[in-house]
Amino acid sequence: MSESGLPRGRITRRQFLAAATAAGTGLALARTPPGHAAQEAAPGAVAGSLLGYIDPFVGVDNEGQTVPGAQVPFGFASISPDTTDPGEKYTTTGYDSEGEVLGFSQTHVSGTGGRSKYGNFRMTPLVGELTVEEQRYQKGEEEASPGYYSVTLEDNGLGVELTATRLCGLHRYTFPAASADASEAHVILEATSVIEVDDRAMPTPVSFMQRPTSSEVSVVEPDRVEGSASFEGGWAPGPYTLYFHAQFDRPFDRAGTWAGEEIGEEPSAEGGEDETIGAYATFDLEEEAETVVQTRIGVSFTSVEKARENLETEIPDFDFDVTRSEAEAAWEEVLSTLQVEGGTEEERSIFYTGLYRMHFMPHDLTGENVWWDSEAPHYEEFYAIWDTFRTVHPLLTLIQPERQSGMVQSLVETYENTGWMPDSRIAGNNGLTQGGSNGDVLVADAIAKGLEGIDYETAYEALVKNAEEEPEDPLLEGRGGVSDLEELGYVSLDYERSGTRTVEYAYNDYCIALVAEALGLTEDYEKYLERSKSWENLWDAETQSIRPRYPDGSYLEDFDRTHNYPDDEYGVFDAPFYKGNGYQYSTFVPHDVQSLINRLGGDEEFVAWLDELFDEGIHTQNNEPDILAPYLYIHAGRPDKTAERVRDILSGDYSTGRTGLPGNDDSGTMSSWYVWSAMGLYPNAGQPYYYIGSPLFIRASIDLGDGQSFTVEAPETSEDNKYVLSATLDGEVLDRAWLRHEEIARGGDLVLEMGDSPSDWGQDDRPPSVSSPEGDASA
Repeated sequence: MSESGLPRGRITRRQFLAAATAAGTGLALARTPPGHAAQEAAPGAVAGSLLGYIDPFVGVDNEGQTVPGAQVPFGFASISPDTTDPGEKYTTTGYDSEGEVLGFSQTHVSGTGGRSKYGNFRMTPLVGELTVEEQRYQKGEEEASPGYYSVTLEDNGLGVELTATRLCGLHRYTFPAASADASEAHVILEATSVIEVDDRAMPTPVSFMQRPTSSEVSVVEPDRVEGSASFEGGWAPGPYTLYFHAQFDRPFDRAGTWAGEEIGEEPSAEGGEDETIGAYATFDLEEEAETVVQTRIGVSFTSVEKARENLETEIPDFDFDVTRSEAEAAWEEVLSTLQVEGGTEEERSIFYTGLYRMHFMPHDLTGENVWWDSEAPHYEEFYAIWDTFRTVHPLLTLIQPERQSGMVQSLVETYENTGWMPDSRIAGNNGLTQGGSNGDVLVADAIAKGLEGIDYETAYEALVKNAEEEPEDPLLEGRGGVSDLEELGYVSLDYERSGTRTVEYAYNDYCIALVAEALGLTEDYEKYLERSKSWENLWDAETQSIRPRYPDGSYLEDFDRTHNYPDDEYGVFDAPFYKGNGYQYSTFVPHDVQSLINRLGGDEEFVAWLDELFDEGIHTQNNEPDILAPYLYIHAGRPDKTAERVRDILSGDYSTGRTGLPGNDDSGTMSSWYVWSAMGLYPNAGQPYYYIGSPLFIRASIDLGDGQSFTVEAPETSEDNKYVLSATLDGEVLDRAWLRHEEIARGGDLVLEMGDSPSDWGQDDRPPSVSSPEGDASA
C-alpha cells in the first residue's frame, strides 16, 4: 500500500474509490471537512490590489477573441468598443486592435470562436453635424483595467470612458470645446445593432447571421430613451428579445429618432426585419471648455420596466468613480481567491489576467429568466461546455463552489423546462453541439466533488436521456448516432464527426457511470462503465490511432492520423473529426489512459507515442481535444515529461500583450489552463483527482472559503528547476504525482522539492484508470 492508503502501482478506479471511501474520503455529497486555516501571505507575496496585474488587452488579437471593455464577474452587461474587421481577419466578439471604432455596445461575449453573438444597443458619440451614417474612428490612447475602459478618438479628440455593473453600463463622454465647425455634440443609440462576421467566420451547417427582426425605440422623458429589439442568429440561432432604458445626466437640447438613414424629430420609431432604427440626443457644446455628458443604461430580457428597475437599483446616480470602484472591488474579490508568490512579473500578469478572463462567462441572469418561472440563480451563455468543462468549471468548483453549483443547477432546470441538457446555451436558445454531451461531465464533476444545491436525481435523468434518445436536431441538443452506438459499439461514418463523437461519448458514458454509482444505481453503473470502452472499437493498431469506421466495420480508407479537419473535402461539422485529427483525439480517454497504454504496448511505447505528438508539432494548444495530453505522461510514471511539456507550453504559447493567447480563449478555457498549470496542478475534469505538474511560483494559495486554504509550495522552482524531486502533503511523504480532490478541498500544504534533472519521484503510484495493466493480476 502507498502512504495514501491506496494500492501501490497502477490502480483501477474500483480500487481507488474503495480505498478512498475506507479512508473516509470518498464521494461524500457535502462540503469539505475542517482542515488547515488560511495562512497569511509570506514576505514578497502579491500584496495589496491585484488589479494592476490584469491586462484586458491580452488575447484581443491572434483570434483570441477577447474583449477589452468594462464588465463585472459573470455580468451580462459587457460595455466594450465595436470595431471594423480589417483585411481577412475576423472577430466574433467585436474588437480588433487595427480596426476603427464604430461605437460602444452594451453586450458582448468573450473569447469565443465560431460565430458572433450580441453587440446590442450600440452608442456612438460624435461632434458637429448630426448623422446616423456609420462612424469610423481611429483609436488614440486606450486604457483598460477590470471594470473600466477608456479611449481617445483621434478624429475629434473625443474621450470615452466606460464602466459596468451586472446588468447596466455607465458611459462618460468628454467632448471638445465648441468650434466654428462643431457647436453640438450628439449621442447616437442604435437599437438594432449586432456584431456580425459574415462569411469569414467558421462555416456552419446553416446560416447564423445575426439580424434584427423587429424593434422599437422612444424618447420618453427630456433625458431618457428606452426601447427593445428582437434578433435571431449567431452561435445559438434561435430568437431573443432585449430591452433597454437609458438616462442622460442632463436634459437633451434636442432629441428624436431615426430609421435607416432618415433622421426625424418624432419621439418614437419602429422597425421590421433587417431594418435599423435608433434614437439620438443632442447637446450644445461649451464655448471654452470641454463638455462632459454621461449616460447610464440598463438592459433586460424581461421588459423596459425591468431594464429601468435594473438601472435604478445598480446605478442609482451618475457617480462614475463610485460605480467603477464597485466594479473594481468585485474583481478584487474574485482575484484574491488565488494568491501567488514568486515567478516573473510577466508570469504573474498572465496568471491573474487568465483568472480574470475565466470570470466573464456564463452570464449571471438571475432575475432575468423569461424562459420559465424560477427564482433560482440562472445562467446563460454556456457558449461551449465542450471547452469550459475541462478547466474553467473545475477551478470554479474550488474557488467559487456556490457559483459552480448554481451553473450546474441552471443546466438541470434547462433540462426540466426544455427536455434536454444542451452542450451550449445562449440567450435562451441551444447553441451548437461540437462533440459529446458534455453537460454530463459537469454533473459528474460536481457529484464527485460534493457540490451541494444540485438536484442530482433530475440531472441524472438528463444524462440518461442524452445517452439513450436520438434528438430531433443533434446539432443543437443531445447526441447524434445513439442508434449506431447501441448497435455497432461506435458511431459510424454515416454520421458527421463520427470519430469525435465516439471518443467523447465514451467519456460522457463514464461520467454517467460515476453519477449512477454515487446515486446507488449499480446496474446503471455497470452498463455505462462498459459503454465507456466504446472508443476502443475505433482503435486501429496499424496507425496507432482512433480511426473512424463504416457501419460494415471497415476503416476509413487512406487514413492519416495527422491529417487535420476541416479540409478541402469536409467542413467543420461534417468531417470525421471536429477541428482536429485522429492523433489528437486519441489522447482523449481521460477515464482509461491505462487502456491506451496497453494498446500501445506499455509505458515506454506510450511515452514514445506522446513524444511524437509533441515533437512533430501535432499537439496544439489552440484547441481543446488534446490539452490534457501533457499530463498523460504521469499515467506512465513520467511526471518529468509532463514538467517539460507543460513548461514549454507555458512559456511558448502564452505571453502578455494583444496576441498573448494561443488562439480562441474559448470562454476562459485557455486562460484557466495557464492558471492551473502555473500553480502546478491540473484537473482531470469529471473525476475527483488532479495531476501535479511543474509550478512556476514558489507559492500558490487557493482560498477554499470558510477560512480554509490549500497551498502549493515549491521554494526552489525556476526556469531550470522544473522537475519535482520529492513531495510532502501536510508533512507526510507523497510519492505520487496526483492528488485526490479531498486532499485539496480539506485544506493543507503540498511542498515540492524542485531540481534541474528528473528523479524517480511519481513513477509507481499511478492515477486511477478503468483498466489495469496487461498482465496485472487485478486486470
